[in-house]
Amino acid sequence: MSKIINVILSGGSGTRLWPLSRKTNPKQFLQIFDNKSLFQHTVIRNKDFVDSFMLITNGSQYRTAEKQIKELKSDFSSKIIEPVGRNTAPAIALACFDALKDDSILFVTPSDHMIEDMEIYGQSISKAVKLAESGSLVTFGMRPTYPETGFGYIESNGEEVLSFREKPDLKTAKQFLNQGNFLWNSGMFCFKASVFLEELKKYRGDIYHASKKAYDSMESGKVDLDLMKAIPEESIDYAVFEHSDKIKTVNSTFYWTDLGSFDSLINYQTTRGNIDGVKEIEGVGNDNSYHFGKKPVYGYGIKNTVLVETEDCILMLPLNSAKGIKEVYNMVKLENKKLIE
Repeated sequence: MSKIINVILSGGSGTRLWPLSRKTNPKQFLQIFDNKSLFQHTVIRNKDFVDSFMLITNGSQYRTAEKQIKELKSDFSSKIIEPVGRNTAPAIALACFDALKDDSILFVTPSDHMIEDMEIYGQSISKAVKLAESGSLVTFGMRPTYPETGFGYIESNGEEVLSFREKPDLKTAKQFLNQGNFLWNSGMFCFKASVFLEELKKYRGDIYHASKKAYDSMESGKVDLDLMKAIPEESIDYAVFEHSDKIKTVNSTFYWTDLGSFDSLINYQTTRGNIDGVKEIEGVGNDNSYHFGKKPVYGYGIKNTVLVETEDCILMLPLNSAKGIKEVYNMVKLENKKLIE
């Protein structure tokens, strides 16, 4: 059986959960989930299914990732430190070149998701590994539980992928849910390094060759800035998965969330628990209002509101306004840049 490497993608700018998350401390490193981070939970849940870990990150986040994995008495077998992000296709290409000598199977996961139901999760990984060993490029499709407009979708027939769909509007998301054969695209993948590189070379030779040149120049895991900038920026979906005839999907039913907004954090806390510092706003006549922080917060007649408190900043916003965070973040970036660092 091939060696299995968990490639952990760890980037991000700390935008979606600002001001809890910052540029140098994005959401995957916030140790608010039973005193551990989403990054650490990724390592913990995958360690029994893989042989080693590979980290793909940037220079500003590497030290935090290294510190947090060592807190778990573990380490990375290899690392790729990108001086600038070029999206997932180049990042994963670099990982594949690094794993090519053993033609390992890569189990590619984001570092900022929360997953539960470990028995079902393990079964899904086993299915994916078997498909990868037979030469398939495997996605993990999550069975949707509501009409989410913030995820991409996979149209499937069993393990066969019929199409990939962009983030839909609400009407289309409801149609996907009712149709029953559409899955959320989780952003997790499984494949042999050689198979992915063959398909990348076939469909995006420019990314393949530029990534190979950048990989060959690496020193101590660090990619040259100019060579990284020379790689075309593209997602793995657009570069390979929407073109290849080797795509399979594992229809997965374990609990999965990307916790990419305060609304999703609140939903997770109220249904699953275990997030430190999330409380309902107390007082008189309040309804469906929450506080992120350490101090007690009281209110009168506060409804459908989120208050986020840090040492240097307080943010208030209505529930279900995740898109507005980016607008506020961009304003703060211009007016008070130190608050996003």
